[in-house]
Amino acid sequence: MKIAMIGTGYVGLVSGTCLAEIGHEVICVDNDEEKIRILKEGGIPIYEPGLEELVKRNVAAGRLSFTTSIEEGVKKSLAIFIAVGTPPREDGEPDLSAVERVSQDIGKAMESYRLIIEKSTVPVQTGRWIRTTITRFNKKGIDFDVASNPEFLREGSAVNDFLKPDRIVIGVESERARKLMLEIYQPIEAKKIVTDIESAELIKHASNSFLAMKISFINAISIICEKSGADVVKVAEGMGSDKRIGMEFLRAGVGFGGFCFPKDLRAFIGISKRLGYDFRLLEEVERINLRQQERVIEKLKEILWNLNGKTIGLLGLSFKPNTDDMRFAPSIRIAQLLKEEGAKVRGYDPVAMENAKKVMPFVTLANDPYQVCQDADGLVLVTEWEEFEKLDFERIKGLMRQAVIVDGRNLWDRKRLEELGFIYQGFGR
Repeated sequence: MKIAMIGTGYVGLVSGTCLAEIGHEVICVDNDEEKIRILKEGGIPIYEPGLEELVKRNVAAGRLSFTTSIEEGVKKSLAIFIAVGTPPREDGEPDLSAVERVSQDIGKAMESYRLIIEKSTVPVQTGRWIRTTITRFNKKGIDFDVASNPEFLREGSAVNDFLKPDRIVIGVESERARKLMLEIYQPIEAKKIVTDIESAELIKHASNSFLAMKISFINAISIICEKSGADVVKVAEGMGSDKRIGMEFLRAGVGFGGFCFPKDLRAFIGISKRLGYDFRLLEEVERINLRQQERVIEKLKEILWNLNGKTIGLLGLSFKPNTDDMRFAPSIRIAQLLKEEGAKVRGYDPVAMENAKKVMPFVTLANDPYQVCQDADGLVLVTEWEEFEKLDFERIKGLMRQAVIVDGRNLWDRKRLEELGFIYQGFGR
């Protein structure tokens, strides 16, 4: 099928490339001329394992192309995915102005039937507005369908998540749209859940909010563990071994970040209020998450007394391993809180250094993990990159001014580090 993917961020570029990989002819559209130039020249504007190889293979096969023209994408394609950004406004509600502009442009460009699919994470009932907008701007009265197809891609494993998903959620309003959506995803072996559009839209926010709640729950349990002498790692293992609960998202630490969980949680709280329900449970989930980052500072102060003038190193700056994404990364707030205490902050990340430079200019960026530790009074693990598991801690102890570690992901062996002479603080241990 001929498909247009409007928006080439994390979701759009991965989705468009993977749709080409399963045999469709995909044209990716973006109004960012520099991004399209990079893609046309064989570059990749984001870091995502496995993506560069797929892009090059499908471009070479003639199944994947790039343009800045929405009109070109609409006229060449039967199915049009909207995957533009929906960043949070100050009140937490998503800014849907890009979705509206794209809907207007689609309406103007349509000359025959098209299936318009919302891929961006949007509030429930957005599909209705997309239909209204396209209808208003399509002066020729062309027939079309709107569908919802929320994404469940995890940065760092997005390619595999698309090609081997747990489920594919499809929200449609007609039999014609249902058949086309099932045809698009026919090559992928996965459970296809077909619903009305509103239910599909709600599934994404409900799913991310539930997972965020699970993380905040184990983080709350970690505080109880610290106060009672229990070990949250063992508690999580005991809980997660229950098949009704599962081990996923039961890892205590500095909290969740990224563009999905914080944004979707705040948006769902706003959506619920707009619909007349005060979702206080999710407000507490958000509060617990922010509290975890404040606990990093408290743990350092318990050991180091005053932080003013002291040097604190941060290992891992991206919001999770295997991505360069710094959006809502816990490291940003931790660094800001340290700066407010008067500390000097040094940081390192395997791939996110360029993005970190833009959002935390007050942090001194190091060339490697050991430079972070040089004359440092404390070291905080923020992101559990695999390379940090294999650090030479005898060397690190020799480099640090004070051998203090706050393990923000419970990654390291506490007993071993204490035997080496470190003062160790984990979360819930």
